[in-house]
Amino acid sequence: MSKVRTCLWFGKDVEAAVRLYVSLVPGSSIENIQRAPGNWPGGKAGDVIMMSFTLGGQSFQALNGGTPANYGTAASISVQCVDQAEVDQLWTALTADGGSDIMCGWLRDRWGVPWQIVPEALPRLLGNPDPAVSGRVFAAMQGMTKLDIAALERAAAG
Repeated sequence: MSKVRTCLWFGKDVEAAVRLYVSLVPGSSIENIQRAPGNWPGGKAGDVIMMSFTLGGQSFQALNGGTPANYGTAASISVQCVDQAEVDQLWTALTADGGSDIMCGWLRDRWGVPWQIVPEALPRLLGNPDPAVSGRVFAAMQGMTKLDIAALERAAAG
């Protein structure tokens, strides 16, 4: 167990959210499910109140807080993807059922949690020492919601 974990706040759907997350990201698992021993302001005895899980090797907790949280965009879950197929799969799953596109590889899932779905190619292309190349990649990225590796590579090539 990690000494420091990020805790995500959900209204009442913590179990559905965590089960979706661990199904999507390799190297993920549910570690612990805590159930309420009695009725509480957000629910009844036996309801899930806290879950501990690992997402791609990173430790998290998730809480049923009774009222939905407003996450803003100051923090997000960032997933580095090996290829376009992984970007597409995560994007489709996370924006389904009420999720939404934001911009530049950012999205919100149906619970309002912000995510960055980043292909491994992006930091490499943005890190090109030629400012003309990195500038074209940056400009192309700014015009995208879901990132398109082939379009980013075309921008890099000029």
